[in-house]
Amino acid sequence: MSIASLAQVAGRLLSHIAGQPCETVIHGNHLTVKPLDGSSASTWMLEAGAPLPSLQARHGLGVGQGAAVLADLHLPAALEALFALRPELPAVALGDVLPTSAALVRSGIALPTGTTTPVGSTHPATAAATAPSTISRELFWQWDRLWLADRREPAPIQHVFSKDGRRHPRRPAKPTGTVYRRHIPWLDKTFSLRALDVDRDLATVNRWMNEPAVAHFWQETGDLEHHRRYLSGIAADPHTISLIGSFDDQPFSYFEAYWAKEDRIAPFYDAADHDRGWHVLVGEPALRGREFLTAWMPGISHYLFLDDCRTQRLVIEPRIDNRRMVHSLNRCGYASLKEIQFPHKRAVLGLLMRERFFDDALWIPRGDGPFDLSAVPQS
Repeated sequence: MSIASLAQVAGRLLSHIAGQPCETVIHGNHLTVKPLDGSSASTWMLEAGAPLPSLQARHGLGVGQGAAVLADLHLPAALEALFALRPELPAVALGDVLPTSAALVRSGIALPTGTTTPVGSTHPATAAATAPSTISRELFWQWDRLWLADRREPAPIQHVFSKDGRRHPRRPAKPTGTVYRRHIPWLDKTFSLRALDVDRDLATVNRWMNEPAVAHFWQETGDLEHHRRYLSGIAADPHTISLIGSFDDQPFSYFEAYWAKEDRIAPFYDAADHDRGWHVLVGEPALRGREFLTAWMPGISHYLFLDDCRTQRLVIEPRIDNRRMVHSLNRCGYASLKEIQFPHKRAVLGLLMRERFFDDALWIPRGDGPFDLSAVPQS
């Protein structure tokens, strides 16, 4: 990659590294990371090199507490912006030595150069490279501390039986508050997911469920008490969580995320212990456009893969006549496996593999350019 091609990169990205907000601004091959708490900014340079471009702090990582802040806050923010705004970049080398205590090292994200070849790279990292570490986009985007606001270690496995006799791992306690957030550069908005609160969200979900475009597919119209019972039932179900999706804290969508092993979908395929599935309704008509879909659909997939590192597949079962949804899922990486018949609907079984999501960078809209949305259908 040449310096000339690097100079085409420009933009800004907001990051929340372990809850600390930062703004990263890119001009050509120069990056500036500015913590929003008013603390000192850092500057970085992406230099052309072989086999990979090298990201370097302009003044080096240094020593002591300043080095730790640079390695654990500024560097992840710079990497997130770089990979988000340069979607064809599969990996970068680091031009400075990371402290062994750095979170990127301890988490297995920064690998010694020569230990791995990023999938999709035509220039595999080798021991001859000058940089001591390599960061691949595929691994970096699986680092939950960047996007999960409610980070939890995977629960130990203890198998239990559901009331209907299905055997599956005991599921973790349901989350509260905001669970996921990610800045979407082509919208310049932050997409977030938070756990639904029945009292807070009842009126909004009731309005959405009674909106004709939603009612056609969900078939859950009713008054406030009907939806209070509905949402309370979901809250009491250990295999499903209810989530509210927002752009810049404006609610626009409702999600139900479930563990597939004990769901109605399980008999239709070989469900694994940590497979997840989801349902969605977009309640605000103004936010149903293709540019919003390319944020929230990969967003819910990303969240479910991050929530438990053992989740290798996501499934979904839209109604067969919901052609726009099926087509959008295909564009976002879900393979349509077959048609399935439920008592209440005929559906398409869609499946997304973890490897495909992260290897193919499916959080980036497909198209001729980095953020070309022209080929993405309406939801």
